[in-house]
Amino acid sequence: MSKKIAVIGFGNTLRRDDGIGIVILESLLKIYKRKDMDYLNCGSASFDLLNRFKNYDKVLIIDGINAGLRIGELKIGKVKDLDNKLVESIISTHTLSLKSVLDLSKELGIKANIYLAGIQVKDISFGEGLTETLNQKKNDIIEEIIRFIKKTF
Repeated sequence: MSKKIAVIGFGNTLRRDDGIGIVILESLLKIYKRKDMDYLNCGSASFDLLNRFKNYDKVLIIDGINAGLRIGELKIGKVKDLDNKLVESIISTHTLSLKSVLDLSKELGIKANIYLAGIQVKDISFGEGLTETLNQKKNDIIEEIIRFIKKTF
């Protein structure tokens, strides 16, 4: 029996850099599609994540963060191993903060191994398209996420 793996893009494409998780997910679908993985666009519907988590053994969430890092800097790893301040810095323009979703998943006994690819954003004001700075770093971020997936999944 093969392990069930999901890559989840999270964010709001109508709030500039907050859409980075969706932009990266769409790029992965074009250049790095694997049959053993599901690629899910959860937009900003964070509450739906709990329902999604229970269907997978491993989950990689791609989302924007505001952790005071350099614009476009990527922090990636197992959520339980990441600095708690980093997890708390996930942008909460979503219906429920990702930190709250992760805490609830523990309380509900969801067993999935959850990983986070958090990308430092610059601008989450209303508007379409990534800022120029983040857009210029997008391909490097994608390559780093692909390396992580190959190594971890």
